[in-house]
Amino acid sequence: MRACIYGAGSMGTILGAYITKNGGRIDLVNHNFAHVRALNEKGAHVVGSVDFVQPVKAITPFEMAGTYNIIILLTKQMENEQIVRFLVPYLTPDGVIVTLQNGIPELLISHIVGADHVLGCTVAWGATLLEPGVSELTSSPDSLTFQLGSLSPFPNRHLNDVKELLQLMGPVVVEDNFIGTRWTKLLINASFSGLSTALGATFGETIRPKDSRRVTLALIKECINVARKGNIRFEPVQGKDVITLLDYKTPLKKSLAFTILPLTMRKHMRLKASMLQDIEKGKRCEVDAINGVVCTSGREVGEPTPLNDMVVDVIHRIERGELKPCRDNLKFFLPLLKK
Repeated sequence: MRACIYGAGSMGTILGAYITKNGGRIDLVNHNFAHVRALNEKGAHVVGSVDFVQPVKAITPFEMAGTYNIIILLTKQMENEQIVRFLVPYLTPDGVIVTLQNGIPELLISHIVGADHVLGCTVAWGATLLEPGVSELTSSPDSLTFQLGSLSPFPNRHLNDVKELLQLMGPVVVEDNFIGTRWTKLLINASFSGLSTALGATFGETIRPKDSRRVTLALIKECINVARKGNIRFEPVQGKDVITLLDYKTPLKKSLAFTILPLTMRKHMRLKASMLQDIEKGKRCEVDAINGVVCTSGREVGEPTPLNDMVVDVIHRIERGELKPCRDNLKFFLPLLKK
């Protein structure tokens, strides 16, 4: 089996390091020449909640040759159509593209390569690329889990191969209701990542203060309401049914959800959203594929999403240089909270 990680940046570097460290073989593909050179010359250095150096094989897209049975996709969704079409010649006739991206990217990828050649995977950990060859694991080491599945009703022939590969890093759960898994991760990204990006903060810096915690909880509630109207059944994350914990219909339950909200993210308080990392590098981010999906789905089912709409608006204004990612942006969200 030949496998590669296409877009081996912050998360892909760590995933490739763990897979190689535990006996797997995988190519790390990245367009950044300095990063590829550092990986090959010095190894992948994983810091943060762990610290180790692992020799890996890294290449640029121009150096790709032959075909792969498994291509793990970790690029940004804005370029998915162009990138997936580029990857088609490098996929074996029975090969599979495994998207570890945010949002719900399987639909577009399936349109290009066919649903039986696509698997989706959500992860419950985060990373930050500090410099070429060095990536920081910003989540607790006991949160290195994967939820694997497909939006297609047809079982993929490489499902077990992908599961075995990812298990070299951490536990893998195969989900029958993968769209529910996607929506649980989408809810987390839209609320925690979306707001923290607008505020220029880590997860912990966003949910510790009570005012921004109130906004985070309201974003979560919007996502829950949209999914419920769309008949989406959420799936647990790492065995925890966070949706039941955080959903509310009464003031008492809302107060309880507000109190326990920091506990649900206690393993990820240092995490900096990938959207914020992109903005800090002067790049466009994936807000349309995250909060934007909640907004679009809300319009389709007739459920208002004013807070998610505001996240999209504020982040686009940041991208245009009209605003900076900072805590002062909270002023756009607080008036939208229901009493």
